Amino acid sequence: MSPTILGPDGQSRCRWSGAAPEFLGYHDTEWGFPVGDDRRLFEKLSLEGFQSGLSWRTILAKRESFRAAFHNFDFDRLAGFTQRDLDRLLKDQGIVRHRGKIEAVINNARQVQLLVKEAGSLAAFVWRYEPINQPAKPQTASISAESIALSKDLKKRGWKFVGPTTVYAFMQAMGLVNDHDEDCVIRAEVERTRKDFKRPAH
Repeated sequence: MSPTILGPDGQSRCRWSGAAPEFLGYHDTEWGFPVGDDRRLFEKLSLEGFQSGLSWRTILAKRESFRAAFHNFDFDRLAGFTQRDLDRLLKDQGIVRHRGKIEAVINNARQVQLLVKEAGSLAAFVWRYEPINQPAKPQTASISAESIALSKDLKKRGWKFVGPTTVYAFMQAMGLVNDHDEDCVIRAEVERTRKDFKRPAH
């Protein structure tokens, strides 16, 4: 089976972009493009945690509801969430009502605050784990040495739901790696954007 399919414009794209109607726009405009914004990075780490055991389509379809429920993933606000907030979220039908995952977001928001004090920003911290020599062909594995190292570092700092597979999916989506297929029309665009992207230093 070919790793690519033809998109509506007749150009080749990663096969997964055709698996659901919501995927094409996400594939073409978000997945793999580098991100240096702390709130977007925290949102993606949180949503990848929610995806654990589920499909990304389920999470993507609920993304706006997640954003509403979690104040657009403003971690300073989330760090102050109380039992009352947790109870409210557990009744919110627009999100995945999994106590452990909701508690993880609140816990991780508090950990981000500590990390920002130390590293200057979440972005500066996670971009330290960008692979130096990326293979010419995109990786087909669901983990990497870098995702294992980042996962271990986050867990050591008290983060939850940040296993190496979750972290690797985060790295793919946030542009720390370019895993678009070599024949995908978006790959070169992502590569150009990554080349021009200023890596956050603090």
